[in-house]
Amino acid sequence: MSNATFFNEFILLGFSEFQELDLGFYIFLLLMYLLLLLGHSFIIIVVSIQPKLHTPMYFFLLNFSIAEISSTTSEIPNMLVNSFSGKNTICFACCMAQGFVVFTMGVVEFITLTIMSFDRYVAICKPLHYQTIMTSGLCIKLSLLSWIGGFGLIFPQSVVVWTYPYCGHNLIDHFFCDIGPVLQLACADTIVIELIGFLYGAAIMCDSFGFSLISYMHIINTILQIPSTIRRFKAFFTCASHLIVLTIFCTADMLMYLKPSTHGDT
Repeated sequence: MSNATFFNEFILLGFSEFQELDLGFYIFLLLMYLLLLLGHSFIIIVVSIQPKLHTPMYFFLLNFSIAEISSTTSEIPNMLVNSFSGKNTICFACCMAQGFVVFTMGVVEFITLTIMSFDRYVAICKPLHYQTIMTSGLCIKLSLLSWIGGFGLIFPQSVVVWTYPYCGHNLIDHFFCDIGPVLQLACADTIVIELIGFLYGAAIMCDSFGFSLISYMHIINTILQIPSTIRRFKAFFTCASHLIVLTIFCTADMLMYLKPSTHGDT
């Protein structure tokens, strides 16, 4: 520590290992970001102004879109600016804030997807009680649960990560301030915070996926008992898009973050 060099900014290496990437790739990435931004903004506007869409499922979808816009906007614009300007630095406070937003929104999205699974379960398995169960009051409480849960779980960990001393080289081998690459630069023992993060992540992801899986087991069982083929198709169609998003979202995040340590390769 006496010979450590402390710094107030990081250098994001991004996709530097892929030398063949050119300007066309980043233009394509910009177009994809604008398309995502346009799509989610369209969902938020339409759901907000269209009374027919003031239903629990679309209300939760609106919350998911807000979280997705917040998460993506905290990552992609900075990466694009760096790629076009040739300057890959990010200030220390900006890096910490970026990591906080990304992971907070991730928790919000996981909880929201789980709530949407519950909504589909009630709609398919208990259609006669749907209006009495999924009241506006319950929907607001469930939505607040996702946002407060995301903030409450990530904020204490972010404060701890913020207070660590960082020294040596300031190169983050990523295109954003992911928690693993950032902790590798800390001049301190990070085992405890890594373990806490791993346990929190495992609990959130596995519980979310497990609850949703149980819900869809009941949903599929109910759909198979419907005598009409057309009605079975319609019932499954109402759940298909959510099931696809849930599977991709959970699988991708589990593969990336359910690791016991960031220092396993060093």
